[in-house]
Amino acid sequence: MAAVSNPPSIPLTPLPLRFIFFLPVPKPTPRCIRTLAFYTNRGSESVRTLSSPSRIRTNPVPDNDEIEKLNERVRKEHRRRDGGGSGAAMDREEAEKYIQKVKEQQQRGLQKLRGEEQKQLGGFGYRVDPFELEPGDYVVHRKVGVGKFVAIKRDEGPSGQIEYLFIQYADGMAKLPVKQASKLLYRYNLPNENKKPRALSKLSDRTAWEKRRHKGKMAVQKMVVDLMELYLHRLKLKRPPYPKNPKMEEFCAEFPYEPTPDQKQAFTDVERDLTERETPMDRLICGDVGFGKTEVALRAMFCVVMAGKQAMVLAPTIVLARQHFEVISDRFAAYPDVKVGLLSRFQTNQQKEQYFSMIRNGELNIIVGTHILLGNRVAYNNLGLLIVDEEQRFGVKQKEKIASFKTSVDVLTLSATPIPRTLYLALTGFRDASLISTPPPERIPVKTEISCFSKEKVCSAIQYELDRDGQVYYVLPRISGLEDVKEFLDKSFPNVPIAVAHGKQNSKQLEETMKSFAKGETKILVCTNIVESGLDIQNANTIIIQDINHFGMAQLYQLRGRVGRSEKEAFAYLFYKDITLMKDQTYDRLSAVEEFGGLGQGFHLAERDMGIRGFGNIFGEQQTGDLGNVGTDLFFEMLFESLSKVEETRIESVPYKSVQLDIDITPHLPSEYVNYLENPVKLINDAERAAERDIWTLIQFTEELRRQHGKEPYPMELILKKLYVRRMAADLGIRNIYKINKSVFFETNMNQHVFKLMRDSLVSDVQKNSLSFNGSLIKGELLLDVPSDQVLNWIFQCLSELYATLPSLVKY
Repeated sequence: MAAVSNPPSIPLTPLPLRFIFFLPVPKPTPRCIRTLAFYTNRGSESVRTLSSPSRIRTNPVPDNDEIEKLNERVRKEHRRRDGGGSGAAMDREEAEKYIQKVKEQQQRGLQKLRGEEQKQLGGFGYRVDPFELEPGDYVVHRKVGVGKFVAIKRDEGPSGQIEYLFIQYADGMAKLPVKQASKLLYRYNLPNENKKPRALSKLSDRTAWEKRRHKGKMAVQKMVVDLMELYLHRLKLKRPPYPKNPKMEEFCAEFPYEPTPDQKQAFTDVERDLTERETPMDRLICGDVGFGKTEVALRAMFCVVMAGKQAMVLAPTIVLARQHFEVISDRFAAYPDVKVGLLSRFQTNQQKEQYFSMIRNGELNIIVGTHILLGNRVAYNNLGLLIVDEEQRFGVKQKEKIASFKTSVDVLTLSATPIPRTLYLALTGFRDASLISTPPPERIPVKTEISCFSKEKVCSAIQYELDRDGQVYYVLPRISGLEDVKEFLDKSFPNVPIAVAHGKQNSKQLEETMKSFAKGETKILVCTNIVESGLDIQNANTIIIQDINHFGMAQLYQLRGRVGRSEKEAFAYLFYKDITLMKDQTYDRLSAVEEFGGLGQGFHLAERDMGIRGFGNIFGEQQTGDLGNVGTDLFFEMLFESLSKVEETRIESVPYKSVQLDIDITPHLPSEYVNYLENPVKLINDAERAAERDIWTLIQFTEELRRQHGKEPYPMELILKKLYVRRMAADLGIRNIYKINKSVFFETNMNQHVFKLMRDSLVSDVQKNSLSFNGSLIKGELLLDVPSDQVLNWIFQCLSELYATLPSLVKY
């Protein structure tokens, strides 16, 4: 059989900027033609492409394919942002207007975090006090890295003996003057992890630490940009301010207590949010149980409902929802036109359907309920306000549903101990917060005792409360042990009425149990943390919590808040089984609960929780953050620096059509490949249009091309890479790319700070060292004078790496 020669190549000569024509080639009539359309997330407009015969043989895409690596990286970012691509650029004037508001918010938040305004309230600080360190504590030196604190000793210095910190590193001991330590050292805290770092840093080689620090810096930068875009988007939302109602003064006068100064400020804050701003409210009201958060919510409801809108009150448990319903119904009893409804899973289907209809038709003005209010079957007629009580008690999906409301309605969140993510958003100024820390005049702090479980201690505590005609909560972490505890208590206190309560009981039984305890008929309530929120019983002043290592910090704080709601002294007994089995982090949390035993300490307890757990992934399902590279405290400081210099990390894209790629390269497509394309000229034009739209559309085009035809031949790969290069260049603010001798130049509008951030993120040291910046030019040095196709490949690789930092930059 005669050898078959290689098929002839068809040259493709690119015209300036856009068009590539194919020379006419005889083409067999295909037996089956498939025509596909692309649909992007930008709308319904389609980019029609790719007609092919079904008999074409497809080649798999290799794992090391450079285009596929880039596509996967962009896809990953696309998924992270839940369909938002790499972030749409904003109009310059619009962004400048809003960024000033963001910076004002940041400054207020940063002052709180640094303690510049509220030192007397224990403002959050991130640098370490050297004298608070214990031998064996891990610390982070900003320039050297992670080490282990050994001791503070006096030693000879330049001007006599001074105090030094001695720090152990992987390859030796270092000493640092105490005065410098307070400026350069941070604690090494990790969220939800062992506090021991992966490895100590080396004094002799700081490159590994520099890489870890830069990785942490990029994580911070990405977080800042995400927050900026979220906040800018919210600032763009508008709704007419609510009118000031003349009856508000009359409504406020019905409050039976004298408001504390903190309460008055919260009232003012919320009133301004609703009646003076056009941006929807998103405010956190943080205050201990019984400090008056509900009154703030009631006044917000009145303002919204009187303007003809609906208000939704969302509670994590039916117990708390019912209490809210009773309080709201009582408070609005003088306003017969205001209808209040309670919706929960305990109602019959017929009752639920009736409520669904009333909500949909606007017959209910205020709707109170549990997470059932977030279901798809609940359609609101004219919802204006969402009030969320104890957000930390809701699950991940429910929190995401709550977040979706924030784009259209005013939101007020009430919490004694906000989850770290919520607290973080409030403290950094991206969310408004009002702190109610002044207790009512008669309140006395709850005495808290943490100890190993003992039946004698339990009986003694209960007997003391019964002797003063009081009532007792006995709380366990799970239902399975409730009956055993009740049996033990029945034997110990045979003539005392004891009841059991938990969330699996039917509604009638649970309601009767709670009413009996509220009336004082039941003296001891054995229960799960279903009583964490909602019960306000002034005669119950002792709470016993067993197996406390199974509770979170916020849960313990909330449970302790069930007692001490009168002028009587209250007691909280927190029992663990065996302290030797307790994790360090659990012990830290329990110590914090004991330390913050005073009134109005929930906010600062949440700050401590944030230090122990981290503040988490702000947008995802993960509650805790991965800060292992640098530790929590240094991560915070880098965050504050990025917040205060956010305008320095902005990048301005340029139009795709304006990007010039001056590289002399003419790909030649094999005639066999051309023959199997239905319309080569249209294919290239469609590819160009996809690139002109955005990177995501170009990726979809490339993936569909490969799905139909397999891995493209090398000349077609070069054509695709030219499109990708121009698209990436446009997004990075690069207007022109050209080569002179062994140097490649990129004309750009980016600043030196942005370039350094990008270059330091490059994985390859060779690539990193080859790039320099001067004025408006990025210069890349090639090691050899290589052919044009290899130059294009180098440019593609370089821009791909730089493009990976784009999510960390403010784009406008």
